Amino acid sequence: MPLRAMLPLPLLLAALAVAAAAAGAPRPHPLDPLSAAELIAVRAAVLASPLVPARPLTFHYVGLDEPDKPDVLSYAYGGGGGASRHALPRRAFVIARAGGESHELRVDVANASSPSVLSHAVHRGAGFPTLTLEEQFAAVALPPKHPPFVESVRRRGVDMDDVLCAVFPVGWFGGDGEPRRSRVAKVLCFVAGATANFYARPLEGVTLVVDLDRMAIVGYRDRVAYPVPKAEGTDYRAGKAGPPYAGPAPAPGVVVQPEGRGFHIDGHVVRWANWEFHVGFDMRAGTVISLASVHDADADAGGARRRRQVLYRGFVSEIFVPYMDPVEEWYYRTFLDAGEYGLGLWAFPLQPGGDCPANAAYLDGHYSGQDGRPVEARNMICVFERYSGDVAWRHTEAGFPNQLITEVRPDVSLVARMVVSAGNYDYILDWEFKTSGSIKLVVSLTGLLEVKATAYAHADEVAQDAHGTLVAENTIAVYHDHYVTYHLDLDVDGTNNSFVKNIVTAVVRDADADAAADTPRRSYWTVRREVAEREADGQVDLGGGAPADLVFVNPGKKTRMGNEVGYRVVPGGATAASVLADDDFPQRRAAYCKKQVRVTPYSRSEKWASGLYADQSTGGDGLAAWSERDRAIRGEDIVLWYTVGLHHVPYQEDFPVMPTLSGGLELRPSNFFERNPLLTTMPIGHGRPLVNCSCAGGDSISR
Repeated sequence: MPLRAMLPLPLLLAALAVAAAAAGAPRPHPLDPLSAAELIAVRAAVLASPLVPARPLTFHYVGLDEPDKPDVLSYAYGGGGGASRHALPRRAFVIARAGGESHELRVDVANASSPSVLSHAVHRGAGFPTLTLEEQFAAVALPPKHPPFVESVRRRGVDMDDVLCAVFPVGWFGGDGEPRRSRVAKVLCFVAGATANFYARPLEGVTLVVDLDRMAIVGYRDRVAYPVPKAEGTDYRAGKAGPPYAGPAPAPGVVVQPEGRGFHIDGHVVRWANWEFHVGFDMRAGTVISLASVHDADADAGGARRRRQVLYRGFVSEIFVPYMDPVEEWYYRTFLDAGEYGLGLWAFPLQPGGDCPANAAYLDGHYSGQDGRPVEARNMICVFERYSGDVAWRHTEAGFPNQLITEVRPDVSLVARMVVSAGNYDYILDWEFKTSGSIKLVVSLTGLLEVKATAYAHADEVAQDAHGTLVAENTIAVYHDHYVTYHLDLDVDGTNNSFVKNIVTAVVRDADADAAADTPRRSYWTVRREVAEREADGQVDLGGGAPADLVFVNPGKKTRMGNEVGYRVVPGGATAASVLADDDFPQRRAAYCKKQVRVTPYSRSEKWASGLYADQSTGGDGLAAWSERDRAIRGEDIVLWYTVGLHHVPYQEDFPVMPTLSGGLELRPSNFFERNPLLTTMPIGHGRPLVNCSCAGGDSISR
């Protein structure tokens, strides 16, 4: 039974006002992110609940508690057996802190005028929820009021007005994971002065420890003093990086679509070419892509367009960034950006013409602030058609006498993009849909290096392992890793799939002993097919063993040629795996990074690779722990976890701001279609026109 409570009059009036405003709005899609009205209703229900009487109460996560998957699939594709299109619930999942405990609540918001708490539990395990923005701002305001810190700043000859600070999670380095451990964070400080790149000017050696629940400094140490790197040459802003625009300047250009955009957005549903998918927003994951289906013209029957399932739900589950310096001020810098900071919380408005081209459309979002009130996040996601100048397919045939046959089709794709600025780093996260049926997932790293102040002024002075690269005077950019883990619930033409490894296997023929060896060819390769039975079989180290194609297949669906329909997992660069010791504490928290590919059975609760409570987590919850159950995965509803990995050795070109460096993967149809679906693509000169305009007076090229 729902755990209902009477709302106090102010909250009741607010909820009624929201309900009245939302009454005329269309019914949301079951996977739509929570609206501002729904977030207000959630806040009212939680604050009114007698189950969490302690105050103050802070909201750390509020997200959609998605309906059961069979019901959503029935809603999206029909077929009966599930809930009707008008009966799916609207619920929120909430993590709040009160009384020194983490509370989990599920709230029914189907009727915004009478929200109700459906369930409540107190988290008793290890770890804490995502840090709120507000508590981070409160924590960084403490150091200038702390006398020992004021003295440390004075001794370094720094003006306190130039000091900025940031919050760093402490990680976990032993202990039994008792949840009564203090919820603390480290605070480190920097000198801005004349530069916007304050990360390049650390107050090295000074560490503060802040109790986030008490919002008080509980630890302080000034261990060592190094020169504060100078501001000169660190700024990245236009006009601040040296002689204005002295570098090479390509002619400016824009993409113009005279007939308008080729895609349509209906709420959160995007339709383009042969694709349809849902775009959502989550304060922890950022962009969430759901119900991606492709239209197969060859499969249409009776005049009806047939949409074939590809991806039920996909998002970035975690970004693990461990730094490689074991000294006191650095050893704990082993960030879990999604779980500790929240990718959606650190996604700021996209800049038209810079982050996204002129033909882009933008989607907004909402998330809950620490007080539970909705915060509008404008222009968080952009959607645009990409005309890259690449070729989708082509062939020139010169074999006919006196005749040259050439057929070319341009490559046009649709991109959904978000940029997450998690402290010093920026992650450009693209979902690219192609008319070939492929989905490309690309993460591009840019932003600012995290650096360490040092006494070294020249590389010749470095006499031992400095744990990084000297990129400027007194400035070492520390070695580190990036592991971006995607949760990809593939449903290839249905939910019951298998994971197949087509292993490239060399065959050597003995011409003397093999009677069938009637040609001089001595070797070739063939494919050995292995179907993963259990989770242990679904773990793949892309850097070890024989090369293999990794394919999700639907054993119950076959082409007319008798091949199982499937989608192949194609690595797109950046395939590093962790080299940390298995028993090292950061590795135990992110043990899944030892294998780039993992396959698990679908579970509604298994979303976050680092576990639900990532801050100070111990590794007992999360992807690696789930995989140890070694559950059956053959012919089941299964999930792909793919980790894009990069060992980052910094170079001087990465300073003061890093050019983008990309990696990713492609989900590519493999015997999914009866033939190349691009055969029906219109040739050049037909269809929607595009103008690439050179705005500096050069020639324009139209098609």
